[in-house]
Amino acid sequence: MSRAEGSLLISPAARDALTEWLELQSAVQDRAENTITAYRGDVAEFLAFLTTHKGEAQGLGPLRDITLSDMRAWMAAMRSGGCGARSLARKLSAVKSFYRWLAEREGFEPTAVLAARSPRYQRKLPRPLSVPDAAQMIERVGEQDARDWVAARDTAVLTLLYGCGLRISEALGLTGADLPLGEALRIRGKGDKERVVPVIAPARAAVDRYVTLCPWEMEPDRAVFRGIRGGPLAAAQLRKTMAQVRAQMGLPASATPHAMRHSFATHLLNAGGDLRAIQELLGHASLSTTQAYTAVDSARLMEVYRKAHPRG
Repeated sequence: MSRAEGSLLISPAARDALTEWLELQSAVQDRAENTITAYRGDVAEFLAFLTTHKGEAQGLGPLRDITLSDMRAWMAAMRSGGCGARSLARKLSAVKSFYRWLAEREGFEPTAVLAARSPRYQRKLPRPLSVPDAAQMIERVGEQDARDWVAARDTAVLTLLYGCGLRISEALGLTGADLPLGEALRIRGKGDKERVVPVIAPARAAVDRYVTLCPWEMEPDRAVFRGIRGGPLAAAQLRKTMAQVRAQMGLPASATPHAMRHSFATHLLNAGGDLRAIQELLGHASLSTTQAYTAVDSARLMEVYRKAHPRG
């Protein structure tokens, strides 16, 4: 079922409610555009399923009467359609969030929806680069373009990701007002959450070199990192450059810009960094997200153990 076809199966009242909820998520909760798009698709898909499951479009009244059996039928339909456990858990989370809001607005108890249990799945562990590979990645990225300023730009961005633990969107979101970089940088990350991260000397030096070579003026309200024509550098361009380098180095597809941030956290933890401090540096809302890096370390230890003590 296409998104357009699914939309036709939703009652006008339910469609209006979904639109209002999405606007609230965007304006008040400050959700990212990609998150809003995912929410829209997931909840619309759920509402469209209810129409086919019940035999008619579900207005706000019928939406109050959803049973646990209806929820199980939806989840079974998703799984039979090829939806994995991780994706279904995400969809269920979106539906529950929408229903909490709708129940409060309409004055009913969303017990059946909230009681639906999320499928269990194995969380994917972060896949960092080794220390030598991370260093070589930064070096080689700076060798991919003959233009000195472009090479310096890509080096500077990757140095910020690995040296400061920034998300690529945070690095590319820096403006001329952030220059020159000092020993600390105030970053506004996901959920509009603000944090202060130390800026190591190599990162400051890399950015300074790029700024010196860049042909575009560093205006306070313009992006620091520019594309060839002077507009903001697109993350896709950096991903493309890293894809070239990982092919040269024989690294897996997981060696992406975000893997540099994973590498920052993992290497800092391995060096004895405090988990709470790393959580603050990364801007994770929950410590459980940061704890994934302890699992990476444990997984590596077990791999070394198995190689040293093979069975049989």
